Amino acid sequence: MSEPQQIKVVDAFDLDDELRSLLKPGEMVRDYQGRRKRLPRYFYEIPSHEAAVQIRLTPHFGINEFILVDLREAPRLQEFPRYIPCAVRLLAFFLEQFRAAVKSSVHIAVNGGYRSPSHKMSPGVVSHMFGTAADIYRVGSSIIKTKELVEKYNDCAEELSDDVTVMPFGHDTGSSVDDHVHIDVGFVTVVPREISEDRMEQPQEHRPRFAFEERRRRERRAVADEKPQ
Repeated sequence: MSEPQQIKVVDAFDLDDELRSLLKPGEMVRDYQGRRKRLPRYFYEIPSHEAAVQIRLTPHFGINEFILVDLREAPRLQEFPRYIPCAVRLLAFFLEQFRAAVKSSVHIAVNGGYRSPSHKMSPGVVSHMFGTAADIYRVGSSIIKTKELVEKYNDCAEELSDDVTVMPFGHDTGSSVDDHVHIDVGFVTVVPREISEDRMEQPQEHRPRFAFEERRRRERRAVADEKPQ
């Protein structure tokens, strides 16, 4: 058996100001039912397109399939290195099981894997922002665009585990689907074994979220001090 491929893990608090403002690591958000969720903090760093194509999460799913986006993603997040929450491995595991159940290839749509909190299709919190949801537009040679296919593959996905949820067939944006199967393993965050959480972080509510905010505060204070009294 081949050794699992190693991917660099990063604490998003250590990324530059712009990336932190787009990825919003550790920020509290609310789902459609008003429940508070904390956005992912630990990400895989993908250095190049070539690496994204080569890195396999499971035998049949590569990292590139989960980071395909269009221009609705923030421009900086379309550049390499790219970042994706570490919980994507859990999603890939269930997709591998789904592929075995349907006995055919499974294809993730553009924007159907990870979408950052800054993506224009992410007005509210969704599992895509955690790297734990996938939109499947094709299984084998079948393009999913009928009620029969959506329900058929929804049934297959739900048989995998009680932890897997899907969306029913319908035309209500955000609560149903009519041209893909939505496979969702929930709002999961992962602390990789490579990470030590010895470093204490002050609550976000009691400090500026990003370094540039603190700089702006210092600059405003300096300007105020220079004004004649």
